[in-house]
Amino acid sequence: MSGSVTVVGLGPGDPSLLTESARRALDRATDLIGYFPYVARVPEREGLVRHASDNRVEVDRARHALALAASGRHVAVVSGGDPGVFAMAAAVFEAVEQGEPDWRDLAITVEPGITAMLAAAARLGAPLGGDFCAMSLSDNLKPWPVVTARLEAVLRADFVVSLYNPISKARPWQLGAALDLAASIRAPETPVMFARAISRPDEAIRVTTLSEAEASQADMATIVILGATGTRLIPREGKAPFVYTLRSVPGAA
Repeated sequence: MSGSVTVVGLGPGDPSLLTESARRALDRATDLIGYFPYVARVPEREGLVRHASDNRVEVDRARHALALAASGRHVAVVSGGDPGVFAMAAAVFEAVEQGEPDWRDLAITVEPGITAMLAAAARLGAPLGGDFCAMSLSDNLKPWPVVTARLEAVLRADFVVSLYNPISKARPWQLGAALDLAASIRAPETPVMFARAISRPDEAIRVTTLSEAEASQADMATIVILGATGTRLIPREGKAPFVYTLRSVPGAA
């Protein structure tokens, strides 16, 4: 087939954080597919057809992209952050597996981007300097008991945990429940970081402790990072502290 699909990570928001290879993929595209806010981040140009859609229709978007590519179009499917982290890359390959046999012969590539936890970590210092994991608190695609079982396991294993999709109008209570679970396992002074809209004009960062953390401090533009035993704060006069996690673990050879 002569068409192609490129799944593009737009990064956290600042255009300067878009990779050059992702920019070239957008320049080559004949069609742009994605969630309304992400499509709006790509400048309009002659010859580019824009197909914006609402949230929670990821697989439908992916099928649309693959059908366009099968007709000979060069499609860029856009995601914020990195498309492989709770985003459109998995939806595209899910659609390939379940869809038309010919779709497997399409040229499909993924252009990585800077995901929210990495952008937030860079602003804070190095909170992901030791072992860490990423989880989505959304229970739209998995049962809440699965979320809590996984979260409890990584909390007890002493990972730093980056929580994506922490809270929304449709899911107002899950982050509070996750913080309560964390408080039952980790010390009250454990650092908790709320990083909102990193690299965008409304960026906001709050560093607090598990005993002081509240779900109301987050929204869907926020990533929440729960520190581990080895996470440290370096106070600074009149400035936010540096946050980092030790690379070593007591008892290591």
